[in-house]
Amino acid sequence: MNKNLALIALCTAPLFYAIPAFAQESSGFPTGTWTIQDENASISTQSLTDRYYVNGLHIGWTSQAGNVPDVVADFGRDLLGDGVQRISIGLTQKIFTPNTTQAINPPVNEEPYAGSLLGTFELIQDTDTTRTILGADVGVIGRDAGAEIVQNGFHAVIGQSGTHGWAYQLPSEPAFDLMAARIWRIGLARFNDGLQVDALPQLSGMLGTTEIYVEPGITFRLGEGLNSDFGAPLLRPGPSGSDAFRASRSIVWYVYGGVAGKLIGHDEFLQGADFQASRSVDPFRAVGQVDAGVAVIWRGIRFSYTQVFQTRRYVGQVGGIHEYGSLAVSAKF
Repeated sequence: MNKNLALIALCTAPLFYAIPAFAQESSGFPTGTWTIQDENASISTQSLTDRYYVNGLHIGWTSQAGNVPDVVADFGRDLLGDGVQRISIGLTQKIFTPNTTQAINPPVNEEPYAGSLLGTFELIQDTDTTRTILGADVGVIGRDAGAEIVQNGFHAVIGQSGTHGWAYQLPSEPAFDLMAARIWRIGLARFNDGLQVDALPQLSGMLGTTEIYVEPGITFRLGEGLNSDFGAPLLRPGPSGSDAFRASRSIVWYVYGGVAGKLIGHDEFLQGADFQASRSVDPFRAVGQVDAGVAVIWRGIRFSYTQVFQTRRYVGQVGGIHEYGSLAVSAKF
């Protein structure tokens, strides 16, 4: 338990020490956008499930536009040219389990128990029609990510039985990843009553110890005030518009649907620990995803809900399409 607490302190230190330095006001609550997001496999159009990608929890802070440390701003301009810049700092935990969660010794041909706890940093740079995101995360995958404590602790609170195979989870290893994404915002139609239609093609990728992938995708939106953001957020590797937004009108709303295809070079959650012996399964090298949802921005708060439908991630995975819901709330202060 002490190791978990030490790790959490290490990963959250950049969040709580860097935010006040980047805030525009020298006192009071740090200005910017605060986001809390949860993704859970129990939110499904099918019978309730608690398997595979079980839960993702993200807490983050995004600076106001232009409030970026000089060294980061110069790097972004040198690499990407002119644009409106923000930084985003956060903490993300993910939990993965096999299909057979009541077995003390789960079948070896099922996805291993695994968790990750990562501190994240992103530079977000916008033009009128594009958003570029450059990021890095650092933390731990395995036992010290605290996934067993969170899952079984939450189950105890709500009166559900716990999962029993965490003794066979991936061992603890350090995690470090670099990621990049580019989103294009393309207007397709505008009507006299303010209704708009647009498309958001996106290309993203990650290179690191946890995952190596490239993911093209596209989202279509219908609503009002579509220039307020570049789409709703999802936790990576989902195609995400990020936590940054600005309200271009008093009430912004849109419904959306998208598709994405993930081409996978490495997935530690499935293939097992990078530097130690562990359980593993063979991943599919291409995974498809369809998502749909709704987003509203009102009084400086953005609410978004996304339902995700994902094809099988590994050879032998049962249950067909895997589903999870993603709810995010972001508030400007």
